[in-house]
Amino acid sequence: MPGGPLAGGNADSRKDLMGLTRAELTTEMEQIGEKRFRADQIFNWIYFRGVTSFENMTDISKGMRAKLDETYRIGRPEIVTAQVSRDGTRKWLLRLADGNEVETVFIPEPGRGTLCISSQVGCTLTCSFCHTGTQAWVRNLTAGEIAGQVMMARDELGEWPTPSDDRQITNIVLMGMGEPLFNYDNVKAAVDLCKDEKGLNFSRRRITLSTSGIVPEIRRAGAEMQVMLAISLHAVRDDLRDILVPINKRWPIKELLAACRDYPSLSNARRITFEYVMLQDINDSDADARELLRVLEGIPSKINLIPFNPWPGSNYGTSDPDRVQRFGEIIRNAGIMATIRRPRGSDIAAACGQLKSESERTPAWKRRGEEHPRA
Repeated sequence: MPGGPLAGGNADSRKDLMGLTRAELTTEMEQIGEKRFRADQIFNWIYFRGVTSFENMTDISKGMRAKLDETYRIGRPEIVTAQVSRDGTRKWLLRLADGNEVETVFIPEPGRGTLCISSQVGCTLTCSFCHTGTQAWVRNLTAGEIAGQVMMARDELGEWPTPSDDRQITNIVLMGMGEPLFNYDNVKAAVDLCKDEKGLNFSRRRITLSTSGIVPEIRRAGAEMQVMLAISLHAVRDDLRDILVPINKRWPIKELLAACRDYPSLSNARRITFEYVMLQDINDSDADARELLRVLEGIPSKINLIPFNPWPGSNYGTSDPDRVQRFGEIIRNAGIMATIRRPRGSDIAAACGQLKSESERTPAWKRRGEEHPRA
């Protein structure tokens, strides 16, 4: 694949410019004796025009392009598999330069398109209802690998140069594999690249960071990233949330919601989204709905009710649709927005809570159609 990490089966030793900020690109150019303006040119080509080859940077001299090509490359994650659901949802399994893999999902809807990106290989958390949580954490993604998922999706959807109108990808959500706030620095750097007006150019209100409740970093993210916030809540009692979302044992509900109340710029125009997976006979009673209203009192909120998406080996059932509707009515009757998320991409395991690297389920040699290595 053009711009991928491997060439002819050999690792590419050139330094990858993907993920570098404008300031970092400036430093690189100064180190090879180039003027500062060169960094702006390269930044535009990489992040606004989406090129993966220096040869295509036509406002740079041929000699300079050759010099750049000797020292640097512009990486992309390699697409291992690309699936399209019956409902139009697209899922890509992506291989990184070190052979690790992550998944990225694009959900098209009328008037908008949401790209769900990953921040870690595997996950540091062990939420009991989430398939991703059953995959052991391997490592954090770099800023380039996080932003590279956006670049790859724009490659696949033909969205270069960066469109200003009629975009297919209108929103980015950090709701894929991993806990973003356990990879804070790289996530922030990637978010900054996404927000750059001369690059990927996403409004901060079109970027949502989802966390299971890393309380110290929530306040920091609000001050430094200023993006929209989503909280994976899923329970209104600590004893239950300790089971569903074990990080709750470290930062219980009271501390988590206090951090939410302190989130900068919080208002009715910038509400926090609370994600609530609906588990049959676990957290879906009328009493649970009323307690949810009580604990969220005073926080500008909207609530996403997510019917549980089963996966092999899961021990939970999906709430009956009538029960989900009743739960939502209680919330809405109190004047709080409550939406029932329609499952998308479940036939290709792309729905909420289903992401897990295919590489862990199927050996790489088998996916490539090769004989067993020991054969």
